[in-house]
Amino acid sequence: MATIKDIGIAAGINIFTAFIFFIIFAVLRLQPFNDRVYFSKWYLKRLRSSPASGGFLNLDWRAYLKFLHWMPEALKMPERELIDHAGLDSVVYLRIYLLGLKIFAPIAILAWAVLVPVHWTNHTLELAKQLNNVTASDVDKLSVSNIPEYSKRFATHIVMAYAFTIWTCYMLMKEYEIIANMRLQFVASEARRPDQFTVLVRNVPADPDETVSELVEHFFLVNHPDHYLTHQVVCNANKLADLVDKRKKLQNWLDYYQLKYSRNNTQIRPTVKLGCLGLCGQKVDAIEHYMAEVDKTSKEIAEERENVVKDQKAIMPASFVSFKTRWAAAVCAQTTQTRNPTEWLTEWAPEPRDVFWANLAIPYVSLTIRRLAMSVAFFFLTFFFIIPIAMVQTLATIEGIEKVAPFLKVIIERDFIKAVITGLLSGIVLKLFLIFLPSILMTMSKFEGFTAISLLERRSASRYYIFNLVNVFLANVVTGAAFEQLSSFLNQSPNQIPQTIGVAIPMKATFFITYIMVDGWAGIAGEILMLKPLIIYHLKNAFLVKTEKDREEAMDPGSIGFNTGEPQIQLYFLLGLVYAPVTPMLLPFILVFFALAYIVYRHQIINVYNQEYESAAAFWPDVHGRIITALIISQLLLMGLLVTKRAALAAPFIIALPVITIGFHRFCKGRYEPAFVRYPLQEAMMKDTLEKAKEPNLNLKGYLQEAYIHPVFKGCDGDDDDDSVLGKLEDEVIIVPTKRQSRRNTPAPSRISGESSPSLAVINGKEV
Repeated sequence: MATIKDIGIAAGINIFTAFIFFIIFAVLRLQPFNDRVYFSKWYLKRLRSSPASGGFLNLDWRAYLKFLHWMPEALKMPERELIDHAGLDSVVYLRIYLLGLKIFAPIAILAWAVLVPVHWTNHTLELAKQLNNVTASDVDKLSVSNIPEYSKRFATHIVMAYAFTIWTCYMLMKEYEIIANMRLQFVASEARRPDQFTVLVRNVPADPDETVSELVEHFFLVNHPDHYLTHQVVCNANKLADLVDKRKKLQNWLDYYQLKYSRNNTQIRPTVKLGCLGLCGQKVDAIEHYMAEVDKTSKEIAEERENVVKDQKAIMPASFVSFKTRWAAAVCAQTTQTRNPTEWLTEWAPEPRDVFWANLAIPYVSLTIRRLAMSVAFFFLTFFFIIPIAMVQTLATIEGIEKVAPFLKVIIERDFIKAVITGLLSGIVLKLFLIFLPSILMTMSKFEGFTAISLLERRSASRYYIFNLVNVFLANVVTGAAFEQLSSFLNQSPNQIPQTIGVAIPMKATFFITYIMVDGWAGIAGEILMLKPLIIYHLKNAFLVKTEKDREEAMDPGSIGFNTGEPQIQLYFLLGLVYAPVTPMLLPFILVFFALAYIVYRHQIINVYNQEYESAAAFWPDVHGRIITALIISQLLLMGLLVTKRAALAAPFIIALPVITIGFHRFCKGRYEPAFVRYPLQEAMMKDTLEKAKEPNLNLKGYLQEAYIHPVFKGCDGDDDDDSVLGKLEDEVIIVPTKRQSRRNTPAPSRISGESSPSLAVINGKEV
């Protein structure tokens, strides 16, 4: 097991690694040829057009002396200005790190001042080593494992548990209130956006007399006659989108070979083989081949566009419906439209850049089956993943390596090598095991059919959190403790095994300390290097870029990555809350993570990341709920630990804590969560009234007409027939008289709304 010396060596290695990363970053960001990588946000916002220093290399030696100058610079931008610059989502994401500092800084001070002396001044583990052959180290003497059974000192842990819970709940409530107010203020002050006036209508019932477009228009003219403005039906353009992506890739190859030919002084035309991976087959002229492929794909795109527009089977039973006011959109999005609650389902439309267009083509009726299937798949993924993690984690120890490779014993028993293996190897192995998990979880979320990128990320984040809870936390605690104390398990009576587990679980704090250093120190420092975007940008710049537009597209600034970043933060909240009363030594390592991550990500948000969407911090209830979950888990584990320590009289005092915490969560859910799931009609009316006074002649229909047309129809790929196709799509949303005879001649009950309503002629005030 890791000793204080081993942890110190591991900390030194990780601090040195992070320092090296910062030096490399400082050198790279000062070079003019990297300016578009490390300041890409300013280029995308058109606030920067060239590097601050001219030339290819920065030869000003004085600039390199301030290699950590970016840290204070990242903290200078005020929060209000940062919201305008990067959006509310980015600012609230940063506040999660601040919340970690606010919660754990006082807890760490209190725990070190009270609990560490209580733990250190006992000799339980020394006696256990001699009598029961229990493995322990100096680190464990700072934990609750060093307190004997039946000890009255457990009263200190109960008092501290109440103090930690009260402080955490207080900070959560204050933060929830602040962010709820920030959200309402942001929504009230933000500029006009299409999603403020638009709802997504799904599960439109089929009608033999009318097309989906006519049916949607008819329904909303009847049921929202004073507020309906326009609509855009949803079409299945996934095949068309694939063709557009295919042509883009072919065009990139064509650009590459054309640039290669233009730079070739010998004027030898490039060639390419048509076989597998370009390694075999007929050799042809590369430029002519890719020109022909681009032309062929362009014709296929034109044909597929016509098919999508003309084929009614390509029109999905869904539509984006826009209203004349925000108030009307809020009423429609937040109410039931018909007696049948499974039809005409309405929800707020995502903002156009947040729409995940591929999933709009998934039939609504299949979503339940898809989500059930993915829930089952995730269950097996989570619990079967425990086996390889447990095996690898067991091997990634001194004892495991010596057992598998005895000939390495002479090498790994050296102090420095032993410290590196003990302090780094297990954390690195676990990090590598999780490297592909985010992609797998995001694929599962896409299969479930969520229609917004923000919803995909939130769903993926939720599952990543559960996976971390089961595999990173519980699996490592339980399996690690069992394997480390295996000899003790085999040589004691069964009724003593729970006692051994109670003593052993706090000992896994050493593993999590090493994991925090690898993932939370060196890992966060490595994030700022942007190695992948840096390499991709220079490859594209060398082989594909011909114009300034190409150079801008070559930039890949990325975004916050809520689906991966937030579950990582939540794991540290869980570790901090669980180990605060058990092994306080872990808390300073978590504080370093929160402080370092806050500075690094603030810099990245200001200078690099370009957020794909803006949800106005709609994810905060999820963040709050997961911290509450971590708090309850910490209370239950402490209660179980006290029971194994024969502190049965103390355990009932802990039972009240989960009850209080759940009650607190329900209070916050009722008090603050509505601001994140409902749009107040009062706010909507105020914003509408103000806009009408400022812009009485606003052409809102023109503003909304093409907001929710599929991107492949918006002419972004350069086809000449884009305008004509757009015109045909727009024809779908022009007001048309109904083709249903019951609507033209009689006020008979509607098959749509289930009640009598006037004809279209009465609505329009004229014959049709």
